[in-house]
Amino acid sequence: MYALVVRLRNWFYDVGIFKSKSYPTTTVCIGNLSVGGTGKTPMTELLVRTLRSKYKVAVLSRGYGRKSSGFVLANVSTTVTEIGDEPFQMFSKFPESTIAVDADRRNGIARLQQEIKPDIILLDDAFQHRKVNPDFSILLTAYHNLYVDDWYLPTGDLRDSKQAASRGTVIIVTKCPPDLTTKLQKAIEKKLRPKPHQIVLFTYLSYRTKLGGAPHNLDLSYFKGKKVTLVTGIANPAPLVTYLTQSGVAFEHLAYTDHHFFTKKEIELLKTKPNILTTEKDYTRLKDLVENVLFVSIEHRFLFNGKAILEAQLNELMMKI
Repeated sequence: MYALVVRLRNWFYDVGIFKSKSYPTTTVCIGNLSVGGTGKTPMTELLVRTLRSKYKVAVLSRGYGRKSSGFVLANVSTTVTEIGDEPFQMFSKFPESTIAVDADRRNGIARLQQEIKPDIILLDDAFQHRKVNPDFSILLTAYHNLYVDDWYLPTGDLRDSKQAASRGTVIIVTKCPPDLTTKLQKAIEKKLRPKPHQIVLFTYLSYRTKLGGAPHNLDLSYFKGKKVTLVTGIANPAPLVTYLTQSGVAFEHLAYTDHHFFTKKEIELLKTKPNILTTEKDYTRLKDLVENVLFVSIEHRFLFNGKAILEAQLNELMMKI
């Protein structure tokens, strides 16, 4: 039933019964077909780093889990509850860039065009938002859970039709093994069956050994032999768990749901823990509430010259429009 509703909605947009709107400002959509765990925020951050030296970049997100409503433009006094954890994380990293949230993407784009006049707007987690017709779409799918192997909610994790993948300009397979072979790359491409206009790229997650949030330059090795609590409120903490285990850090794991806002009782529990490691996203919600909390930051690294290919695609896009 869920699949039927999703495919019918997409068909209404495809045939023009429901209308999509294009904009004079270049728009790039970053998203996936599943409910999470593909690395959308690190990919959006990668795009900001790639584009900000040449163009005036704005990021527009829904701001999932925030306590505010409507259009909010981040500034130095903005809190995580006003814009949500992921936009707050991006604004903390790129304060010189424009970070905004609005559940109504059309209104958000209009406000950005009027107030900021950016060269390019990155639409974070907007693949399902058919009311906007982006100029360029990046579809993410995780190596261990390709959308072609997944199924629709509630049986699987898909929130959109598998056929919707054809709207992607670029398909990026994330969270690959760093030593992914060319043979396996070709096998995955064959499985995904990209359209003639689509390019398939591959990335792996790179973890920084230097910990964020530390007053001094602490390395992950500092926690070997210490009592550590890992706190996660993300869709798929498995890669981080694997990384810490392989790094020789022993820990207990307190796993919460994605975008979890911690209760007073949970905060009191965490205050009893001597050493807390968490994700960068969770750190935005914990740093003012709990002491002794540090985070492990990640970023996407491309395989097979993928970064140069993506940059060439984006530069070509900006020259056309």
